[in-house]
Amino acid sequence: MSVTVVRFNLVDPGATPASLSDRYKAALEMAAYADDRGMTTVQTEEHHGAANNWLPSPFTFAGAVFGATRKIAVTVSAIIGPLHDPLRLAEDIAVLDLLSGGRLVTVAGIGYRPEEYALFDVDWKGRGRLQDELLETLLKAWTGEEFEYRGRTVRVTPRPFSDPHPLLLVGGSSKAAARRAARLGLPFFPSAHLPDVEAYYKERLVEYGTEGWTMMPAAVTPLLHLAEDPDRAWAEHGRHFLHEARTYASWQSSDIRSAVKSAATTVEELRAEGVYRIVTPDECLAQGLDSYVLHPLSGGMPVDEGWRSMHLFCENVLPRLKNL
Repeated sequence: MSVTVVRFNLVDPGATPASLSDRYKAALEMAAYADDRGMTTVQTEEHHGAANNWLPSPFTFAGAVFGATRKIAVTVSAIIGPLHDPLRLAEDIAVLDLLSGGRLVTVAGIGYRPEEYALFDVDWKGRGRLQDELLETLLKAWTGEEFEYRGRTVRVTPRPFSDPHPLLLVGGSSKAAARRAARLGLPFFPSAHLPDVEAYYKERLVEYGTEGWTMMPAAVTPLLHLAEDPDRAWAEHGRHFLHEARTYASWQSSDIRSAVKSAATTVEELRAEGVYRIVTPDECLAQGLDSYVLHPLSGGMPVDEGWRSMHLFCENVLPRLKNL
């Protein structure tokens, strides 16, 4: 069966604290509904200082999702590794791994926005070194044994539920990220469909004598919204997808390779591009995707419209996917 994902970044450019609280509660209710209907994964992510309220605390959100669900996995894709204290992150992930019974997947990248590093007074130029330290520390910390950390001997508790450790992937689009993953024997999660970087990663596995695997995005992984009348939905709600697309575009330089990358400046251009797609249930099935990524609250989408998309997918698409 195909992988089915519901993505939440909780963006709402015009939110008040009260309306944003309602959006967070709706996301948890949608996660519980997705879990009950048999969807595979909740996906969330990390960004800081965004004027549109982009989620900055994915692990806090993941903990709430785990409390509301029983089976669905949560993939944090991705954290900005160098912005996290390594020991504290080891503890937080271990606790979430215990709470969820091993349902947490963490993808650690280094980000692409210097503004986020400046917000936390973290050295942008030293991000590669900081990422190495973070990953190495997590792997040592989760053994439960003492180890040397910044000139002192430490031990981190509790031990996580998963053996040998919670699922941790290295994200990115560069050869440096692929080399880092191979050196540590960690899975590699390219940020887009990048066969050249995947091949480099496999070469480095041989060089380092480690074992690993890639979670390669498909060549086309659109962000989906379900509607009985796509024309109506584009006319009424296309601006929400465009807001997210333009936000991403403003953050990404020309050398960033991402599965979510749009050059559209209008709703019409965005629709033609195909990164974001509004489809009927039948059109959704006809795409024959390996991964179906539902994005019900994209860019400040009204909660009731998000629920319509969720219901159409879970009631009219998911049961048919299970029978394929």
